Amino acid sequence: MKMVTLMKNIKLKMARAEHDLSQEELAKRVGVSRQTIGLIELGKYNPTLSLCKAICKALSKTLDELFWDDD
Repeated sequence: MKMVTLMKNIKLKMARAEHDLSQEELAKRVGVSRQTIGLIELGKYNPTLSLCKAICKALSKTLDELFWDDD
């Protein structure tokens, strides 16, 4: 797994934890299954831009903060 992918997954998981949300709770907020959130966090699913935006809105984060590379 690439380090960039790993960092994205950590950022998402940390943001979810900051809001004290389980994968299930975040999934319900953005309209996907818990498995989808789990796969995103594992780096095994590449979410659509609209799903990325929904996750960011639910977690009060920007796309840059959660999904874009730092470079």
